[in-house]
Amino acid sequence: MISSLSSHVPYLWLVAASFLAGVMNAMAGGGSFISFPAMLAIGVPPIQANATNTVALWPGQLTSVWALRTDLRRDLLAVVASASVLGGISGAIVLLHTRQVTFMHLVPWLLLVASLLFWISGPVSRWLRRRSAEPHVPRNPAVIPLFLALFPVCFYIGYFGAGAGFLIMSALALFGVEEMNALNSLKVTAACLSNLCAVVTFIFGGAIVWHYCLVSMVFAGAGGYIGAHYARRMNAGVLRTIVVLTGCAMAAYFFWCHP
Repeated sequence: MISSLSSHVPYLWLVAASFLAGVMNAMAGGGSFISFPAMLAIGVPPIQANATNTVALWPGQLTSVWALRTDLRRDLLAVVASASVLGGISGAIVLLHTRQVTFMHLVPWLLLVASLLFWISGPVSRWLRRRSAEPHVPRNPAVIPLFLALFPVCFYIGYFGAGAGFLIMSALALFGVEEMNALNSLKVTAACLSNLCAVVTFIFGGAIVWHYCLVSMVFAGAGGYIGAHYARRMNAGVLRTIVVLTGCAMAAYFFWCHP
């Protein structure tokens, strides 16, 4: 009986971590800070853990795109989509060609950078909201410079991804997109497309551990559903602080255990 229970411990840990990741993503983002280390903890190799985690959490992004579809700026959809597709595929291909030991050494740095991005995103989001509230004349961004600004962000999403959403919003804002709903919808679309391209690349590259992926996908979806019901009742600043502290704690753990 004890041996039977111990054989199910990895699944139980993944269920709990995936559920929490879904709740975090619905409320503030940063679910990968929980689900990705959980994949590593149950013995999935680093690159396969990142790829499997990306696939498991992607369906939640698709529902967000559908919910925000009416706010999309159709005139910018082509440049955002092209940067997302090319960046997402490129980042995923580079990840699959990274040595396991090399990526493992990068993990604490990636978690730390993602945590800092979440921390910075708070002040930047407030600045974007103030900017959006002021009267302004709509501008059409220059297509090629906007593509060049979005491509490295989408590459990062395909490679690792956590914390990149506000970078997309910042790039769009700097090129003249000032309406907050449009910024948010384009951000979600870019992240969803970049991760979709990464997902397809990972699947064809054979990098997905499917029995863990399906478990994580189901319970992350359940956590996201519940988290969405409570998101409006929670203080956004408190949620962001929790996400940042979680990311920093995970980064510190990997710095300590995998120097």
